Amino acid sequence: MSPRLVLTGPMGVGKSTVGRLLAERLGVGYRDTDDDIVAAEGRSISDIFVEDGEPAFRALEKEAVRQALASHHGVLALGGGAILDPDTRALLAGERVVHLSMDVEEAVRRTGLGAARPLLAINPRKQWRELMEARRHLYEETATAVVPTDGRTPEEVADAVLDALELKEA
Repeated sequence: MSPRLVLTGPMGVGKSTVGRLLAERLGVGYRDTDDDIVAAEGRSISDIFVEDGEPAFRALEKEAVRQALASHHGVLALGGGAILDPDTRALLAGERVVHLSMDVEEAVRRTGLGAARPLLAINPRKQWRELMEARRHLYEETATAVVPTDGRTPEEVADAVLDALELKEA
């Protein structure tokens, strides 16, 4: 069976970009649970948050992660808040999970902490810090390895992930 690798981390950390690079290097498929939700719902994550609320989105996210972990054997990227759910964290217990980390200044530089981020709409720096304070221990608790992304290119991050997990390219 192909290696499975799960990427976690805050919004804007580069899970999608690094995930695609890793999948290519490992010769496996790439999947993103946020993309699965958007495809299934036919609307953006921001729209789901606005129209249905965060609890409804989190329920969709929990199911998307469960399905992806059960069926996908390549590189899987999870949405930034997926680790909030205790059942999801339990499912991740047996997986190779890499937490991609970054500090708030890097987050500002990469994302601008912009309007497409529903949880960061008001006072984005403060909101990002609060989200990370609430989530950091959950990311670290579920992680097999933590890979800082600050000041690194996606290729350098992918190299660091492969090194951290001692995985060889295909």
